[in-house]
Amino acid sequence: MKWLFPNNPIAALSAKLGVTVVGMFVFAIWIMPPLYDAFCEVTGLNGKTGGRYEATDSGIDTSRTIKVQFVSTNNEGMPWEFKPAVRTVTVHPGEQKRIDYLARNPTDKTMVGQAIPSLVPFKATNYFHKTECFCFEQQPLEAGASAELPMFFIVDRDIPKHINTITLSYTLFDVTDRFGDDHNDLASLKQ
Repeated sequence: MKWLFPNNPIAALSAKLGVTVVGMFVFAIWIMPPLYDAFCEVTGLNGKTGGRYEATDSGIDTSRTIKVQFVSTNNEGMPWEFKPAVRTVTVHPGEQKRIDYLARNPTDKTMVGQAIPSLVPFKATNYFHKTECFCFEQQPLEAGASAELPMFFIVDRDIPKHINTITLSYTLFDVTDRFGDDHNDLASLKQ
């Protein structure tokens, strides 16, 4: 940058720093998220669970059980009450199970929530399959309304023998702003 500011080293340094900051923002906002998602998908790190899974009748392994724990948290600024109906279930690998999460909107306005899952241990992510889940879509709730949010899952029969406990955690985010003042879009979510 000296060629731009041959007589002013402070201006050259400021220009270099400005270009560096802009480059860092571009990397952090547009380049890093897809790379991170690809890395997590390949390695199974961050406990990201996949999308919808089609159940097959591969049989149930009644010789072993897996304890599945359920946890919920709200992202900062999300006022809903959000929790699993049960904290723990025991399943046989290959068995489909339903659990419900309970949500209540205590505010005086219609809101939309989106639950993002995470699973530990990380090595279990390839063996925990959701066949139906409230987390696949945004969840609108009228002011003061409550809802049971179902989730059906199967722990794969091929889960490694050393994995005996899985913890599924959901973080609930307020995504109402994505709909702005367009209540027609919000109404379409309720159908």
